[in-house]
Amino acid sequence: MCNRYRPASVTHIRDVFGFTLVEDCAPYATDGIGPYQQGPFVQSRGLVVGQWGLIPWFSKTRRPTGKAERPISTNNCRIETVATAPSFKAPWARGQRCLIPAMDYDEPYWGTGKNIWWRFARSDGKAWMLAGLWSAWTDPGSGEIVQSYTMLTQNCDAHPLLKLMHKPDPSLPMDQQDKRAVIPIDSAEQDKWLNGTGADAMELVRVPDLDLFLHGAAQADKHVDLQVGHSIHAADQRLL
Repeated sequence: MCNRYRPASVTHIRDVFGFTLVEDCAPYATDGIGPYQQGPFVQSRGLVVGQWGLIPWFSKTRRPTGKAERPISTNNCRIETVATAPSFKAPWARGQRCLIPAMDYDEPYWGTGKNIWWRFARSDGKAWMLAGLWSAWTDPGSGEIVQSYTMLTQNCDAHPLLKLMHKPDPSLPMDQQDKRAVIPIDSAEQDKWLNGTGADAMELVRVPDLDLFLHGAAQADKHVDLQVGHSIHAADQRLL
């Protein structure tokens, strides 16, 4: 899962996708955003800025709520249950997939027994294009149409780097922790993600190669937990 990332700039996104028109592009912070803040996402029709935290159709407020109007977390969505989860199944069925352009994202490392934030960027200097879903919700009070999105996640228990993130559950073996990670979409497959069928999209779900990460030289070394600690950029605490 991810709760903090730095979105790419409008100029960067336009250069990557060749947009001549940026639709509905309100200002957003590029130094780091968290849940319920405004961020950019790419649809097949162009770039849109909306709330990070998908607002399901049944929510009474912009901060997503469920039964008895209790708050629910919707900035991340498990890919395994996207087709059945109440908050996400309708956008998934309608093919409302998007790409979330991120220069880097933050995750908590627990290799020392406490939370140390690490920041993940690409080794090629490009932005990650992360798999997501979007929705348009109508405010029942004002009638305003509010755009929102969620970031999809996948299991990464077998990944030599990503499995080190997040607090482990001591009651479970290491290969059954269900550690979660975002889903990068390769540039050659982005149109398929945005415009293909649901089955097409599922074929693109895979954990990224270790070499894709900045300073990913630790690879499958048996001391990966020590080496990576020196090679991955630590997150700026001011952004957390």
